[in-house]
Amino acid sequence: MADYYELLGISKNAEEKDVRQAYRRMARKYHPDVNPGDKTAEETFKQVNEAHSVLSDPDKRRKYDKWGDRWEQADQLEQAEAQARARGSRSSFHWSNLGGDQSTATVDDGGAGHIFENLFRNLGQDLRQPATADIPVDVTLEEAYVGTTRLMDLAGGRRLEVKIPAGVDNGSKVSVAAGQGREGNFNLVVSVHPHAVFERRGGNLYREMEVSLEDSILGGEITVPTLRSRVALRIPPETQNGQRFRLAGQGMPSLNQPGSKGDLYTVVKVKLPTNLTEEEKELFRQLKELRSGTRR
Repeated sequence: MADYYELLGISKNAEEKDVRQAYRRMARKYHPDVNPGDKTAEETFKQVNEAHSVLSDPDKRRKYDKWGDRWEQADQLEQAEAQARARGSRSSFHWSNLGGDQSTATVDDGGAGHIFENLFRNLGQDLRQPATADIPVDVTLEEAYVGTTRLMDLAGGRRLEVKIPAGVDNGSKVSVAAGQGREGNFNLVVSVHPHAVFERRGGNLYREMEVSLEDSILGGEITVPTLRSRVALRIPPETQNGQRFRLAGQGMPSLNQPGSKGDLYTVVKVKLPTNLTEEEKELFRQLKELRSGTRR
């Protein structure tokens, strides 16, 4: 398994914003739409999404930093580690993670064989049973907003329609029971395509909107397209380039809580006029003189 930090090209002490920026850069580079038919790029894209889903979550990242590719069993391993420490033994063993760091746990005396017997006894059958398969699935931001379905081909020629709920994000897992016991169960691991207009940050959306120079100075009303409709936004006089306006409840729905939505932030991008007439230029010259105090 590739090291998540190396995959995103960041250091282990990278901040959350660095993780997000690295993910967006790598996702654009390896996106299937940019690399049609390139299986290597498709696999890298899936790994990049997996790395982001772990490193962008503080709890998952802590587990990954300690246990490496065994991070999904971290709760069980840490429980076994704590039980071993509680016994007060002086013996110890070491786990090495992907980065080469080591974590030490104290265990019962009795030799190496006894050490690992005690460690894994409490893990039960979970580690010996076949893991539930993870199947990647791509959705658009629009599909993530309203929810969607996918038709899955199963063994024996069966087909199963799977519902993907509204509010899913990169790394979200949809558990599916195929009706044939544990071996028939699987998870859909969601990757949301980057959008050409909207940028998603958790439950909130961000977009730019062009505003004419005259509207930014005098004020006016613009129409802002959202993912579900169009809303009117009142621009106050003397609105500055880059000024941000919040449209409450126009963001992404919360997963499993469709009635709860984030916000949409509209960032103003003032559009300067071109192809001015001589009359318009003269008006700007007069404005310049007025502003500089040189007009008599």
